[in-house]
Amino acid sequence: MENLLVLPIVIPLVTAGFCLLASRRIRLQRSLSLFGMVALTIATLALFDAVRSEGILVIQAGAWPAPYGITLVADRLSAMMLLLSAIAGLAVTAYAGWSVGERRERFHFYPLLHVLLLGISGSFLTGDLFNLYVCFEVMLMASFVLLCLGGERAQLEGGVKYVILNLISSAIFLTATGLLYGAVGTLNMADLSVRIAQYENREVINSLAMLFLVAFGLKAALFPFAFWLPASYHTPPFAVSAIFAGLLTKVGVYALLRVFTMLFVGDPDFTHTVIGILAAASMVFGALAALSQKDIRRVFAFQIMSTVGFMALGIALGTPLAIAAVVFYLAQDVILKCNLFMLGGVADKLRGSGNLDKLGGFWKTKPFFSILFLISLLTLAGVPPLPGFWPKLALLRSTIETGEGVLVAAVVLAAFLTLFSSIRIWSGGIWRDAPPPDLEPTDLAEREKDARWMMVPAAGLSGLLLAYALAAGPVFDYAEAAADQLLNPQVYVQAVLGEGN
Repeated sequence: MENLLVLPIVIPLVTAGFCLLASRRIRLQRSLSLFGMVALTIATLALFDAVRSEGILVIQAGAWPAPYGITLVADRLSAMMLLLSAIAGLAVTAYAGWSVGERRERFHFYPLLHVLLLGISGSFLTGDLFNLYVCFEVMLMASFVLLCLGGERAQLEGGVKYVILNLISSAIFLTATGLLYGAVGTLNMADLSVRIAQYENREVINSLAMLFLVAFGLKAALFPFAFWLPASYHTPPFAVSAIFAGLLTKVGVYALLRVFTMLFVGDPDFTHTVIGILAAASMVFGALAALSQKDIRRVFAFQIMSTVGFMALGIALGTPLAIAAVVFYLAQDVILKCNLFMLGGVADKLRGSGNLDKLGGFWKTKPFFSILFLISLLTLAGVPPLPGFWPKLALLRSTIETGEGVLVAAVVLAAFLTLFSSIRIWSGGIWRDAPPPDLEPTDLAEREKDARWMMVPAAGLSGLLLAYALAAGPVFDYAEAAADQLLNPQVYVQAVLGEGN
């Protein structure tokens, strides 16, 4: 079973290579890319099932024992994120052929997409901080090229902002990693968990924790480090925005969740209080800023910031219920954010614009599309029984139990602002009557044909959100089991280092 751990890395790498070999044949690239994503989904599903039934899986590259070699680890959290990444990648691959355009496809869109998935999969599997940094850099290179693919002015402006701030994040991450190695002499996360607990100088550890918070906060788009996100996510094709929205910030949240439940847990009154302050600011500011936007992708981009704030709040609270809520939130938000951007792309295709002032009229003319959008908007707003409701309820309950009135107020205010933002999108972009799009009849007919195909993967993700609603109990049970693993790192340590550690 341990050999399953290498497949989420090998499959995207091999698929990217084959797509490069077929760089002049777009149809063949599409088929190869889709086949690779299907293979990745099957492999991650098998890994997910193995971890669920057998526990944490570990493989040591080259048979070098931990902490000296390269370690790949899959626990419940990482196995879940790998499966969700593959599902999102499969949906975006099916969507991209109708939305990206052949010009961008010829400039290696599909190989870059699989290299991005390679970096994401490596981030979820790696058992040491240095290889996490390497995987982040693989993601950064692929995402920067995808962001700028096409060379339009807005893309280049967004790409420059994106890469500068992410390079700053990488520099801080690498600096913090080097300082941590100098302090405790290891970068293997299981070994770090043991050695940091034994390290006597808490001021040094707390300072390093803040460096990692800044580095991963930039990746996750946590306030006040998030302004690269709304400045860049609205510039590339919708397929690129969708995969970015679904996965990139979640890797940052995953890293925060991992290090602040396993490594930096010795002084939560300081470290987790700081996270809680940033989380509250992120929740409220992101939701407020979303209300001031007209471009549908900028609305969703600021909602990503607010959602990251909810997840960071769960990390700050650190209780079993709060951590389970974060895991549940991750499980539904990967699918939700990817789907929202994909549906936004359908609206843009049908109207020739993503501006809310130019949208509308879909409820009468495109009822199926409107229902798909409604499912995602209600999930975003946290309306029961859809899956966006349960993690917010769990986080609210956890916050009330702490007695922190400011945090309770932030949760309630952000939830109501998000609901109001969803109503605004529905009433202004879907429900209200709107003039016909200013497009030529032949162009409109071609766009309608593309939009029908683009709705197929979006319908699949919408169905998955409904499945989450129907299976909320089992999903939350899984999230609680994952939270139990995270809050009891000794199980992880024993799986990686062996018994007696």
